[in-house]
Amino acid sequence: MTDHILIGQTLAFDADPFDVQPEDAARISSRGGVLIRGGRIAAMGEASDLQAAYPAAQVTDHGTALITAGFVDAHMHYPQTGIVASWGKRLIDWLNTYTFPEETRFGDRAYADDVAGRTLDLALAHGTTTLTSFCTIHPESVDAFFGAAAARGMAVVGGKTCMDRNAPDGLRDTAQSAYDDSKALLDKWHGKGRASYAITPRFSPTSTPEQLEALGALWQAHPDCLMQTHLSEQLDEIDWVRDLYPDARDYLDTYEAHGLLGERGLYGHAIHLEAREIDRLAEVGAAVVHCPTSNTFIGSGLFDMAGLKARGLSVGLATDTGGGSSFSMLRTMAAAYELAQLRGTALHPAQLMWLATEGSARALHMGGKIGSLSVGATADLTVIDLASTPAIAQRSMRADTLWEALFPTIMMGDDRAVAQVYVAGQPVKTA
Repeated sequence: MTDHILIGQTLAFDADPFDVQPEDAARISSRGGVLIRGGRIAAMGEASDLQAAYPAAQVTDHGTALITAGFVDAHMHYPQTGIVASWGKRLIDWLNTYTFPEETRFGDRAYADDVAGRTLDLALAHGTTTLTSFCTIHPESVDAFFGAAAARGMAVVGGKTCMDRNAPDGLRDTAQSAYDDSKALLDKWHGKGRASYAITPRFSPTSTPEQLEALGALWQAHPDCLMQTHLSEQLDEIDWVRDLYPDARDYLDTYEAHGLLGERGLYGHAIHLEAREIDRLAEVGAAVVHCPTSNTFIGSGLFDMAGLKARGLSVGLATDTGGGSSFSMLRTMAAAYELAQLRGTALHPAQLMWLATEGSARALHMGGKIGSLSVGATADLTVIDLASTPAIAQRSMRADTLWEALFPTIMMGDDRAVAQVYVAGQPVKTA
């Protein structure tokens, strides 16, 4: 087994930068080293110390580039890759006009394989090493996603999207088939290699109470699985939920009443939350997932990052492609910064980087395994060029600190800023 030392600037986190002063949460080295052995991080420290301790190790010197944990996208829809950046619709219109017609194609395994592979390659090109994806109602779409990830050695989360009403012909299942298909896929993929299964009701409007009840029972039987869905994305969606579930106390109660509220729950968007919903999410330790480019693109609203973090909620960050308009977690961080500014909070670069790595990994209950530059974690790493374009370079050259050098890349960077990506210690990008 050959040891491999990566050298560059290194950025790791010892604490949540929302809980302590952001600069105090991070550990930075201007000439750091990461020792990779057997696909994991075996040691970290100053580059000179690691080279002295492991003289036989292969060395890759990334110069002044920043070595960080690979980005973790905590909520997206790989079947929507082909319709990303589609013009001009609100959520419900967008689903009916673009999403549902595209998703009907994923019963074709060859088509699903093509899109799954393309999505994962786009993610890797942008420095994202883990995706959490909704698939479609078709089991073939789930097999395609997990199969493509296995071929690339990636840790991913996914699940069959379940819908038994308010969806077109060809995209509806039943309460029983949703349970049966999900259980079969869970048994096939969950915990196999780097795959994790998430029980996946799309959202309450497209599931009957009977289907939510069935999926709640499945989650109770398999509590080590994640459960992913959508919550309070748009005001007209919330009104629709009230009409469909007149006895529910609020939107979250439509899940809670059917066994779909829990610590391993992932609730995408969570923009227009009521006080009781925030209390219950915090009480059970559930995670909400911020999807800022989607929130602006579809006109959903302003996520309350500062308020929800202050309440102790676990928060992940996500592209939400194709409702989101970019595959880049750098662009997603920039959008999160801009939305927070509109709510009166200037997120620190440390907070943005933490959300895109450690924060999202913790939301997925994979903290210390992915999204982490720490000993024992899988060596899923992203190397960032802090001078990838002339505009970024002329700004970063004025920087006195790493944060000042990094922030222009967060705000203006794209896949050109991703110099290299490592998945389980193996380089992905070729020269």
